[in-house]
This record gives sequence, structure tokens and C-alpha cells, in this order.
Amino acid sequence: MISSMTGFATRKGQAQGHAWVWEIRSVNGKGLDLRLRVPDWIEGLEPALRSDLGKALQRGSVSLSLKVAAEGGAEGLRINIATLQAVLRGLSEVEAAARGTGLTLAPPTAAEVLAQRGVLEQGAGLEDTAPLRAALLADLPALLADFHTMRRAEGAALDRVIRAQLDRIEALTAEAATEAEARRTASPLALRENLARLLAASEGLDETRIAQELALLAVKQDVTEELDRLGAHVAAARALLDETAPVGRRLDFLVQEFMREANTLCSKAQSMELTRVGLDLKTVIDQMREQIQNVE
Repeated sequence: MISSMTGFATRKGQAQGHAWVWEIRSVNGKGLDLRLRVPDWIEGLEPALRSDLGKALQRGSVSLSLKVAAEGGAEGLRINIATLQAVLRGLSEVEAAARGTGLTLAPPTAAEVLAQRGVLEQGAGLEDTAPLRAALLADLPALLADFHTMRRAEGAALDRVIRAQLDRIEALTAEAATEAEARRTASPLALRENLARLLAASEGLDETRIAQELALLAVKQDVTEELDRLGAHVAAARALLDETAPVGRRLDFLVQEFMREANTLCSKAQSMELTRVGLDLKTVIDQMREQIQNVE
């Protein structure tokens, strides 16, 4: 069963005198793009999370946020002196640059300075954050389980849509085979009529040579191989949908092969009906490509 790259989950927990809230969401992406916003005062947390997420996920643009607060509200708040000094230096440089251009800036309030990221830390007073980090990492699998459940549910919906599109492609391929057979029946008569007109209008032409060229043209218009490959691609896509491992990349490659055959079919059509079927095939394949881009 396939999984979608679209998903969302949230979870709350508490341990080691702290409470936390997780939130993870993802959308489609070519590879795995992890974006984390987690407390930097918990030593070693972000690299550990990246490692665990990298093992659990294959593809998608994934955003994970974690908010941790000491139980009892504001207890444990402190100012990060190094970050504060860096912010104040930056403000001083901005003010100096403004004065140099004749501008006067309104001084920032203390609340605005404290609002700068990293200036005010919560829980940073812990001397040893390893137990809290361990508790958070132990809670991560439950969050990911909820996340995977939603992605599988989205994947089930994708599976139904893609299978319906494969059924449509299979039906159109059969219709193309019928139209190609009808064209094959009519082509010899049309070729003979064209040859007769050409010979009647010209003198000194090699009739055998012309017949060979017309026969070669008929071979070039044959679409049997394209139809056979379309049927094989349908079978391959259905087999991929039955796999348990992530198959998004392989499906994405396969849909390119679908479109290649449909394009060739249209270029060889030489009949309105076969062209119509080829264009219908391209439409369905393009719609399927949009769905497959969401498959993990």
C-alpha cells in the first residue's frame, strides 16, 4: 500500500518537570527535506531528531516543531546573555548606519529585545538536559506513528485514484488497438489508390521503388510496439502499487515512459480516430502524473 507525502500530526507529553507539544507536517518533495524548529538549549536534540526522522521517512518536505515549557509556567525562564549582547550589538550597528544617512530610529523597547529569538530561553536553567532529551526522543515514535497513519490514509485515496486512471489507460489502449486494426485494413486500399494516381501523373517512375517506399511508410506507421509497451507499463504500475516499500520515484519514472509511448502513438496515428485516442491517453497520463507526484 502506498503512502502519501502529505501528512500532519500533533502530540503532547510531559516528563522531567517539563511539558511539550510536537507538531509535524509534510508536503510533496523530490527528496527528503527536513526543517526543524526545536529548543536549542536541549543539548544534542536536533541532530538526534534528524537521525531518527531520516530513518523513518523517505521523501517529502517535512516540518517539525517542538515547544517545551517548564511545568509551573514561567519557572525556568532566563536570559541568554551571549545572544542578548549579540542582538544589542546588531541594534547599535543599525542605529549607527541610520544616523549616517540622516535617519533617526525609534529605540526598541525591552519587550521587543526579549522577543528576539534566543534571547529569552525557557528551561535553559537545567544543568543536565540529557534526561529531558531522552524523554523527548522516546516520545517521538508515537508522534511518527500518528503521522504515518495519516500519510497511509492519504495514500489509500491516492491508490484508488491512480488505479482508476490505470484502468482508463488500459481501456484506451484497447481502443487504440481497435482503431489501429481498422486503419490497417483501410491502409492497403488507400496506398494502392495513391500509387495509381502517382503513376498516372508521372512518367518514368520506378513502380517497384515507389511500392517499396510506400511499404516502408506503412511499417513506420505501425503502433503495435507502442500499444504493447503501454500494456506492460500498466502491469508494472499495478505491481508497484502493491509493494509495501516507497515507490514514488519509480512510479514517477514509469509515468514518463507512459507519456513517451502516447506521444509516439500520436505521431504515428495518421487517422483522426487514433489521434483522438492518443490525445485522450496523454490527458489521463498527465492527470496520473499529478497524483503520483504526491506518492512517497
